[in-house]
Amino acid sequence: MTGRRRTPGLPGPRTERGRLVLVVLLVAAVTVFTATVPLLRGFFDLRVYYGTVHTWVHHGGRIYDYRVPGTAYGFTYPPFAAVAMLPLALLGRTAAITASLLVNLAALVVVLRVLAGPHGRGHGWYRWALCLCLLALFEPLRDTVSFGQVNLVLLALVLGDSWLLASGRGRWAGAGTGLAAAVKLTPALFIGLLLLAGRRRAAGTATAVAVAATALACWADPAASRFYWTEALWDTRRVGRLDYVSNQSLQGVLARLGETGRPLWAAVVLLTLCVWAWRGRRAVAAGDWPAAFALTGAAACLVSPVTWVHHLVWLLPSFAVLVRAGRPRTAAVLYAVLCTSVVWLWFDDASGLDGFLGGNLYTWISLGLLLGLPVGQSRPRLTLARSTSATAPAPSPDSPATTAVPDQSESSSGATAAATGAADAEGRGVAGRSPSSEPTGSTRPAAAKPQSSRERASSYTVNPPPA
Repeated sequence: MTGRRRTPGLPGPRTERGRLVLVVLLVAAVTVFTATVPLLRGFFDLRVYYGTVHTWVHHGGRIYDYRVPGTAYGFTYPPFAAVAMLPLALLGRTAAITASLLVNLAALVVVLRVLAGPHGRGHGWYRWALCLCLLALFEPLRDTVSFGQVNLVLLALVLGDSWLLASGRGRWAGAGTGLAAAVKLTPALFIGLLLLAGRRRAAGTATAVAVAATALACWADPAASRFYWTEALWDTRRVGRLDYVSNQSLQGVLARLGETGRPLWAAVVLLTLCVWAWRGRRAVAAGDWPAAFALTGAAACLVSPVTWVHHLVWLLPSFAVLVRAGRPRTAAVLYAVLCTSVVWLWFDDASGLDGFLGGNLYTWISLGLLLGLPVGQSRPRLTLARSTSATAPAPSPDSPATTAVPDQSESSSGATAAATGAADAEGRGVAGRSPSSEPTGSTRPAAAKPQSSRERASSYTVNPPPA
């Protein structure tokens, strides 16, 4: 090594040694920031999963009756999620935390690989190191890791389907989406995307897998399934207050305005879905599967009744699309906002114009991406060397590796999915403070689910209830 090799197009030092020093400094800065500024979440959601499974398996308790000691929060996912988490019953508390970190890391690798596209391996260590440092600051990602959440796993499952379609391995495409929808309902919107794209076989596979997984859970615990689908699903109070500032969905905006009526929310959701269908069809028609996927992620965050900040990892594909479409500055600004935890400035009071604009800022970003995300620009940028047309969606025999094929063909590789090549990296939040006692609950008696960046909403410990 001469120490003078360069990676074109990237800022910073020009030598390998200088870049190594810069990366070490960035890693140190990110570590200090993550460990001190945004208080860690104490693996609170993992404690819910762990306690629920151990109570169900080892003590004969019911899935939806468990509550984390000192809180009113328990299991809120469909019953199949509890079935999928049964391996936790074999683990101790420390092993469960370790397993959560490893699973999230593996899911992050899948997400990075798919979003980077076929050229990801040629980026070099320096580019990937910068990406990791940037994504460690991304609030939804670091909260996902620190809560012990499953968002990255679900994102990886759905992105895996897009890779299967793009690479011509569409036989099992849809299975990942079906599993994700059986664990959480929000990813079910991606089945709608498959229908919009004319991928009827993939949509059928996703539906069949989701139904089969749900049936398996019903067989494993009929009472829990009956309770969830008839009662728990419709009771949003089980997951926390709708007006809590961490709820960055359209329902959260309306709740903070004092509008809690379901008819108004349903009308807003219907309008949002119409916009998504219109823009999604345009993306599909242009052969731009990355944009179609990104639009669906943004729409899912908007229409879900509850979208906690950590759920916004579904916006990551949007930033990849912006970069690929030649809008890195827009991506950088929006991304930077999502690293700031700015919405927590309105933790106590989101009233007034400032509260409406600032307290819902992440919702406005999701809405802006749904309305303004570039469509039909990711793929043509890859074919400019072959064609002078930057917008023609028709296949080109001169560049078969980067052109789309008709949406109706199930045997084809599909629209060029998952070529969105942006930077994703592991949210840290994994070296949290080590508490020494059992959960004591929040120091704020009436506090909502601990989604806040403030200490009073992060006072839960990492220790789940003993088995």
